[in-house]
Amino acid sequence: MDSVVATRDDRLLARIEDDHMVFEVTFDTVEVTDVTLRFRRDGEKVGSIYNDDGTARTMARLTVPGDTDFIAVKVPKTFVAEILDAAAEAGCIENSEMVEGYRLRVLRDE
Repeated sequence: MDSVVATRDDRLLARIEDDHMVFEVTFDTVEVTDVTLRFRRDGEKVGSIYNDDGTARTMARLTVPGDTDFIAVKVPKTFVAEILDAAAEAGCIENSEMVEGYRLRVLRDE
C-alpha cells in the first residue's frame, strides 16, 4: 500500500491506496474519542477512522451526501498512527487530552 500524510493548502491530506481501494481525506482538525478519529473541514465532519467492534480491524470512512450514506475501507494501524502523529505535530487535534487513551485502545498493537 502506498500512503501519504502531508500538509497541503493549510490542511492535512491523508491518502492510502492499493490495487483495490483508495481513501483520501483533507481536514483542518481532528476530534479524538476513545475509538474514533473524526475529521473536520470548515467545521463539517468529512470522515472518520473507527475501531468500535473490538477487532483488530481499523476502518476509514468518508462522509458523503445523504443521511446514512458512507464509504468505508479497511486501513492499517500504521497509517492511522501516521495521521495522528501528523495532526499532533500540526496542532490540529481538537482535544489532545484524548490522544493517549486512543493510542492505548486502538493503536496498542503498533
